[in-house]
Amino acid sequence: MNNNVILVDIFGNRYGEMEKLEAHKKGLLHEAFSLFIVKDKKMLIQKRALGKYHSGGLWTNACCSHPQINESIKNNIKRKTLEEIGTKITNLKKQFSFVYRHQFDNGLIEYEYDNVYTADITTSLKINKEEAEEVKWIDLKILADDLKNNPQNYTVWFLICAPKIIKKFL
Repeated sequence: MNNNVILVDIFGNRYGEMEKLEAHKKGLLHEAFSLFIVKDKKMLIQKRALGKYHSGGLWTNACCSHPQINESIKNNIKRKTLEEIGTKITNLKKQFSFVYRHQFDNGLIEYEYDNVYTADITTSLKINKEEAEEVKWIDLKILADDLKNNPQNYTVWFLICAPKIIKKFL
């Protein structure tokens, strides 16, 4: 797969692509996805690897990435979830999309049209340490309290979309 992101307008309409780091340096709006896995009122979250270009060491949803121009977003989510946390997924369903913009201390700008999905896992987990330091299941009520009391431990996009997913599954 290439290292490009898909450039979009604020309605999610695609109009081009650009190398990922360049798009983040220029702060151009691009497409992304966030996958949530919830089972028995617990959410699977991952702690991003410290070596990530931003948000390393922060907790976030089960899988998040940028779709590829030559692959459907659903196939991309399935492939990336297998690559990042080593599990296959089923019942992949789009929940909503949202736009956010955040400038990090390292100068990079995350300006994303984020497509939020939920799914079920079908196999055990096998973490790719280049992507995630660890994963854990956390009770939705405990997570909701921690998001409120310790937001600095979570990624920017997770703070925006996790409450909507929590509310849906509680």
